[in-house]
Amino acid sequence: MGVTTVTDVTDGVLHTLFHSDQGGHEQVVICQDRASGLKAVIALHSTALGPALGGTRFYPYASEAEAVADALNLSRGMSYKNALAGLDHGGGKAVIIGDPEKIKSEELLLAYGRFVASLGGRYVTACDVGTYVADMDVVARECRWTTGRSPENGGAGDSSVLTAYGVFQGMRASAQHLWGDPTLRGRKVGVAGVGKVGRHLVEHLLSDGAEVVITDVREESLRRITDLHPEVTVAADTDALIRTEGLDVYAPCALGGALNDDTVPVLTAKVVCGAANNQLAHPGVEKDLADRSVLYAPDYVVNAGGVIQVADELHGFDFERCRAKATKIFDTTLEIFARAKADGIPPAAAADRLAEQRMAEARTR
Repeated sequence: MGVTTVTDVTDGVLHTLFHSDQGGHEQVVICQDRASGLKAVIALHSTALGPALGGTRFYPYASEAEAVADALNLSRGMSYKNALAGLDHGGGKAVIIGDPEKIKSEELLLAYGRFVASLGGRYVTACDVGTYVADMDVVARECRWTTGRSPENGGAGDSSVLTAYGVFQGMRASAQHLWGDPTLRGRKVGVAGVGKVGRHLVEHLLSDGAEVVITDVREESLRRITDLHPEVTVAADTDALIRTEGLDVYAPCALGGALNDDTVPVLTAKVVCGAANNQLAHPGVEKDLADRSVLYAPDYVVNAGGVIQVADELHGFDFERCRAKATKIFDTTLEIFARAKADGIPPAAAADRLAEQRMAEARTR
């Protein structure tokens, strides 16, 4: 096992790290273990509030530079998410480069665990896209700073349950702010991505009386929903979903960048509230949404239920305690909407200000 230089890191990525608003990271570790095929990036954005906490994404990036950029963006988002979730954790994120269905192995996960352990507790890892509870059980054999483990191994299990619950609370707050009633009953909600988190969100929405439209690139994920709930409608793809007539709420629950120059102009929904990280493709999209009178519930606020769960695991997991904390996402979301209205800024900007305020206060203590 060793640390090496990733070949495709461009000047643009280094400029992002050292000079741009998306940078400002404390530490970025480039990891490689040739024996197992591991190539990974661990990015620590901030430890002002405590050890950096964030998941491990396993994804077949088009280039190593793209993987580094994603780790930087995701870890920065975790700093803001953890701050607004009221956690004593900073933000970090790791990405493993490659197709998990082809290269994931016990040897690779153990090698990754050794790299995380080498940071001495500055970074606490968990699940993300492409990694699961069983994977964290393997990583934990080499690294005690691992959460999202199975209950059999002292963990809290699948964090997607509370992630979906938190998104639902954010959606209720959005309904309260826009329509004066904290319910989705009678509203048409489109969910893009019904995997780990999205499928749980669909259950909450149906229980609340919403009309649900779904889409996913995986046919089996769609069938799992429609077999149980034949009343759920399936859209051909995300492009068709966001154009659905009469759509009240759009919930992006897959990968980031869902809100961009192509999608925002054609959105029919009046609310965007979903589980995906980094939904805004670039700065300025939040203003485009506001200009179209689309209420955006900042992703890192409403999808914090999962990180609330894994953070609690470090102190002896209690589901009801976590659920109570995740329920407060409703109040936090309403607070952000109120501040945005008072300051005449988009909700994303208001959320950033609140998170930055907490991190700044921590640095002065």
